Amino acid sequence: MRRKLVAVATAGLLTLGGLAGCDDDDAATASGGVGKVGVILPDTTTSQRWGSDDPKLLKAAFEAADVPVDIRNAQGDVANFAKIADEMIAGGAKVLMIVSLDSVSGRAVLEKAKAAGVKTIDYDRLTLNGGADYHVSFDNVEVGRLQGQGLVKCLKAKGVQNPRIVYLNGAPTDNNATLFREGYDEILQAKYDEGTYLKGPEQSVPRWNNDDGRFIFEQMWSQTEGKIDGVLAANDGLGNAAITVLKRERVNGTIPVTGQDAETQGLQNILAGDQCMTVYKPIKKEADAAAKLAISLFRGERATDADSRVKDPESGGYVDAVLLKPTAIFKKDVGKVIADGFVSRRTVCTGAYAAFCTANGIA
Repeated sequence: MRRKLVAVATAGLLTLGGLAGCDDDDAATASGGVGKVGVILPDTTTSQRWGSDDPKLLKAAFEAADVPVDIRNAQGDVANFAKIADEMIAGGAKVLMIVSLDSVSGRAVLEKAKAAGVKTIDYDRLTLNGGADYHVSFDNVEVGRLQGQGLVKCLKAKGVQNPRIVYLNGAPTDNNATLFREGYDEILQAKYDEGTYLKGPEQSVPRWNNDDGRFIFEQMWSQTEGKIDGVLAANDGLGNAAITVLKRERVNGTIPVTGQDAETQGLQNILAGDQCMTVYKPIKKEADAAAKLAISLFRGERATDADSRVKDPESGGYVDAVLLKPTAIFKKDVGKVIADGFVSRRTVCTGAYAAFCTANGIA
């Protein structure tokens, strides 16, 4: 879930055949063709990836396979999400891949697609009780485990005794946030049970909104009178929200903060010593896996790569899935993320961060 580093201009319709950045009339034309793969992304404010990374990577994958695709962004608007889906289904989409804004609106879209005989893929997030044909994501419980283990490692390195931990959980409407929490609570609950850690306040952050996250953390800071020793932030944006408050209180760098997504800001915070760790989820691998699955469905071929299954906690049913492996990133690992091409050195090692990159051996 990478954050607000991308211009909104990248968030519009992206289609093959030179249609990127077209206006509303072009969008209607693009969606009217028969036999496309439709992709609906959620917004451009909660993560950098939705505005730039995923559209670019998905477009390239479909283009390489010579499969027509219509990629659009709902801009965080449920009504717009439904409108785009209706247009794609009416336009003859054979496969629909969505990142739901919430499970209620996502389920409505999936049901319409199913009624029209359209194959469906939940991309990154599972739509609860949605009944998608397939799900492509990372092992999100493992993401949470890595966050919990990372926080324990950083607290140990600082020699903190009986630390009080607060949670900034992700959006309550996002099943991924539930899975992340399951993973990090699995690691930290043992510490609470043995009495070596103290559990402080925790709260879910609506819509993964960073401003809300900062306000919530300010309340936690006030409620505990600043007696916080570790922050389990569910992603880099929320981690940065907490760090903003810690900077104001002049204690940044002394209190470990986790993250996720290996965003530019998160990596910079790690290099500066303000963030403990993040979790790297190579979006290209996820986009390539989802595109490969969609291409197989588009061509009427058997989907052979969905070799895992995930249980829908609401319906109790299972969805065939492709689940990818995440990686924990600490200061010593930042260079690996750059070397992988996920982010550029020029973007990360800018301004005051250039010296941090040099000191960390990032040439």
